[in-house]
Amino acid sequence: MTARRGGGPTMHDVGKLAQVSAMTVSRVLKNDPGVSEETRERVFAAVDRLGYRRNETARSLRLGGSGMIGLVVTNLANPFYSRLALGVQEVATEHGFRMLLSNSAEEPGREPGIIDGLIDHQVEGLIVVPAGSRQQHLAAAMRHVPVVLAARPPAGLDTDCVLVEDFHGAFEATACLLSEGHSRIAFLGNPPALYTGAERLRGFWAAHEEAGIEPDNALIRQGLVDAATAERAADELLDRPDGPTALFCTNNRISQGAIRALYKRGAALPVAGFDDFDLSDVLGLPLTLVSYDADEIGRQAARLLIDRLHHRDAEPPASRRVTVPTRVIRHGLRSGDHPSSAPPPSA
Repeated sequence: MTARRGGGPTMHDVGKLAQVSAMTVSRVLKNDPGVSEETRERVFAAVDRLGYRRNETARSLRLGGSGMIGLVVTNLANPFYSRLALGVQEVATEHGFRMLLSNSAEEPGREPGIIDGLIDHQVEGLIVVPAGSRQQHLAAAMRHVPVVLAARPPAGLDTDCVLVEDFHGAFEATACLLSEGHSRIAFLGNPPALYTGAERLRGFWAAHEEAGIEPDNALIRQGLVDAATAERAADELLDRPDGPTALFCTNNRISQGAIRALYKRGAALPVAGFDDFDLSDVLGLPLTLVSYDADEIGRQAARLLIDRLHHRDAEPPASRRVTVPTRVIRHGLRSGDHPSSAPPPSA
């Protein structure tokens, strides 16, 4: 059997070759469990023989949508956002949607244009990690499509969001350092205008208050945006005669910059930080890390968005907030451990 003149094979062509109806072909391609294995094998054999490709454009016209959702993150170089995107894509694919991914590079001024571009490409909904606290452009976007926020909460918007236990995670990690006797803990943080930076500083401060210790403001550095700025800030703090005995970092890039500063000095100060990262368990440094499932943030955000898309003609539900839990994991030497197994400093 050959394809129709002027176009590729259709679902009817596949059904004719497999000796089933076009409806059965559709059920097989949707992975309907009610189709027998023998029928499934015949349909897939016909698909392979004819080179059939599902016509997503026609499907979209029939279903009244593009079949696409947009995802906007702030830094694709950060593994956290890569994992979040994989979580979104996993759920989107399960429900027959494709994902368009954009990166704002932590520049709030770029975000409105990105949002407008995705809407121009007829996405049916948006998942956004906001780059800043001003979100009027998201309110405007919500007049056209549903919007779900991830990792950072809405500011003046009535919409769904998925967050991490930022305060609780920072509190628990800082409390671990305090319980080891550290009273001079440096804080290396991302910009304070960001929700995550503010909440993690609040958790850091609350752990000190519970322990009856006042943090030293001279050891607090905020506005760090990458590993390089974190390394410079850590170097400056470690050069102080009254420097810190431990460090708390608010994300994986800041932790990596601080660790690089310590390693170059041959120092083994304890580091606590948000986000686990690759090889953290083999560095030999005493690390206390706040870990969580970044994929699950993406999965939960996609489920909230697709739920709204499936009920777009009904009364919209009240906005929902989902929180992904954190846990503290510990690597390397702890206070009082024998240091003989520590790695040598970098040459």
